[in-house]
Amino acid sequence: MMKEAIRQVIEHEAKAIQAIPVEDGILDAIELIHRQVHEKNGKLVTSGMGKAGQIAANIATTFSSTGTPAVFLHPSESQHGDLGVLQQNDVLLVISNSGKTREIIELIELAENLYAGIPLIVISSNPEGVLAKAADAFIYTGNPKEVCPLGLSPTTSTTVMTVIGDALVVSMMNKIGFSNEDYAKRHHGGYLGSKSRLQAKSEKKD
Repeated sequence: MMKEAIRQVIEHEAKAIQAIPVEDGILDAIELIHRQVHEKNGKLVTSGMGKAGQIAANIATTFSSTGTPAVFLHPSESQHGDLGVLQQNDVLLVISNSGKTREIIELIELAENLYAGIPLIVISSNPEGVLAKAADAFIYTGNPKEVCPLGLSPTTSTTVMTVIGDALVVSMMNKIGFSNEDYAKRHHGGYLGSKSRLQAKSEKKD
């Protein structure tokens, strides 16, 4: 009985991933990140509140380790001085399942006040929300139903957000031609650092 329930959770999440819309918004986001970071020497600044914020932080660290400088900015801490991490040529990527998270709306208002016209990427399940309408690039999650039995706890939505983040990262790696040698320079420690150096040596021999 328990095993079947677990299988149903996995199947539910898998179907939500397969149903993620691949629309122009995600292509626009890739171009914005490339322009601001790789052409204008800015960085990607990600943000989100609660569990969406944890996904945003993961996206930032993965981008940084794969050749696209990125940082996570906590939306609440941004109001207490951390907004100063923003620079002229940065691009802001925010995640809000509802598309109307108060702290995120306040963040983009503050960012716009600091640097008018700062490019904004939004990942959300609400294409009619305040954030979606403010976005230069809007990425729709498909608004999947949460697998949580209460329909409340972020579960399926955060899975989908994570996959969208992975799609952005991998697309950028391909776009900039990121190599094993590049990875090894940024991720020296641990198993992955060792593996990337070995693969880089193998590539040179070939």
